[in-house]
Amino acid sequence: MPAKDSASAPAARSRLRLSIGAAVVLGLVVLSAAVGLGIMRGQAQPTQTVQIDEAAGDDEVAVGGELYVHVLGQVTDPGLYVLEPSARVVDALAAAGGSLDDADLQAVNLARPLSDGEQLIVPAVGADPTDAEGTDPVGDGLIDLNNADQAELETLPGIGPAIGQRIIDWRETNGRFASVDDLLAVSGIGEKLLAGLRDLVRV
Repeated sequence: MPAKDSASAPAARSRLRLSIGAAVVLGLVVLSAAVGLGIMRGQAQPTQTVQIDEAAGDDEVAVGGELYVHVLGQVTDPGLYVLEPSARVVDALAAAGGSLDDADLQAVNLARPLSDGEQLIVPAVGADPTDAEGTDPVGDGLIDLNNADQAELETLPGIGPAIGQRIIDWRETNGRFASVDDLLAVSGIGEKLLAGLRDLVRV
């Protein structure tokens, strides 16, 4: 009886090893099938591609501008352009493709800050220089603080070369004058001087 039990023990251990081995193999087969199915699903899954429209980005920059300037005259592409708030005449000409060969750039102040809604006219050589910039459609005889040059400013009472230059410097540093009262921020201009200028200037 003990001999019989000792003979059956190896057989039982062999069957146990076989069962474990079969279970491991079966587990590997199931795992491989699952991985393969996942890969196949991943390959079958459509991929969504998002394209960035560079042109749309450019449009957003344009819309974000604050100055609308109508450029006419001797430029490559006359038209309406939207520019940055700090833009100057030279920027408007660049936006319009540059000036033509017969443009009289000496009649245009390229460094002048632009104002919203203005019309900039670049004349041809020999044309009337008063038609150069079309920025004073009012015709009221008042001096525009945002466009006047040194010589124009010095025609105002109490404004000499020094204060005239300070007005221009303030304009270049801070941008446009929002109101005539902004002149009080210019060194050398007080309430009394402003009172004498109020009816002679505009913004």
